[in-house]
Amino acid sequence: MKKEVKIAVLGGGSWATAIVKMFTKNLSNVHWYMRNSEAIIFIKKEKHNPNYLTSVEFNLAQLSLTDSINEAVSQADILVFAIPSAFLESELKKLTLPLTDKIIFSAIKGIVPETGKIVGEHFHDNYGIPFENIGVITGPCHAEEVALDRLSYLTIACADKDKAKLMASQLQSEHIKTKISDDIIGTEYAAMLKNIYALAAGIAHGLGYGDNFQSVLMSNAIREMKRYIKRVHKMKRNINNSAYLGDLLVTGYSTFSRNRMFGNMIGKGYTVKSAKMEMNMIAEGYYAAKSAYEQKNSFKRKARTPIIDTVYGILYMNENARKSFKKLADQMD
Repeated sequence: MKKEVKIAVLGGGSWATAIVKMFTKNLSNVHWYMRNSEAIIFIKKEKHNPNYLTSVEFNLAQLSLTDSINEAVSQADILVFAIPSAFLESELKKLTLPLTDKIIFSAIKGIVPETGKIVGEHFHDNYGIPFENIGVITGPCHAEEVALDRLSYLTIACADKDKAKLMASQLQSEHIKTKISDDIIGTEYAAMLKNIYALAAGIAHGLGYGDNFQSVLMSNAIREMKRYIKRVHKMKRNINNSAYLGDLLVTGYSTFSRNRMFGNMIGKGYTVKSAKMEMNMIAEGYYAAKSAYEQKNSFKRKARTPIIDTVYGILYMNENARKSFKKLADQMD
């Protein structure tokens, strides 16, 4: 009998919950770390996460729940990180075990604030994980639609094709279609950048711009994404593939998108502080806008990024959203 792969999911939010659900379709046991011990107690009693995707009911016999990150890491060969990027490093500091013998897959769609790096680069540079042992799980896929068993698509990227195939096989099911990619850096940057563009789409909606402008905004966003990623990691890729364009569209247009929701609040006049307080979930685009803006200024060849520049100005320079978008609209083609 083929030995079952040992996987741990680290994170307690909606995306982590959705990933655990996907794994339970193929694995008899999933290790699940979340820092909220009260949520673990609730799940063990009520069989669902009290805070996220409450409609998803788990078979408790398939879950090994723990509030100890060291326990989860010690029990698994493959670690899937679904912790918001803003909290990743503080969680990693709790580790007393090495990660060098583990395979790491990131389901985090953001930049690590402490280093300004995408998650894969952070693990490689700061924890000594070889790139062939690092992978990315990206969309286009919303956790809420996974919960509803709506047909969804995932892209699994890893420099080692066999590891990408292994992860894809553990996630796919009747409602989840998977494909693999070797563009680990490009797909991870795309997952980060699309949150900024979704935030821009939300601001535009909050300001009263309609579908006509939104379509032009998304068209310009995918070209801006292409220019940005090309400066970071030049290789042959089709930016119109699902991992890039598809993920951008679902995040930019969907009512499930927390980044679009955050941007919509900014467009309607909320301050950044009040919008952050109002939301129950992390909008990765807020942190990504600062990191992407700062990083692009370090490129040897400048990339033209009017959308990133505009979002950064509104969020971090207190620039007027309406005036900024009027200026941005004149730069669109």
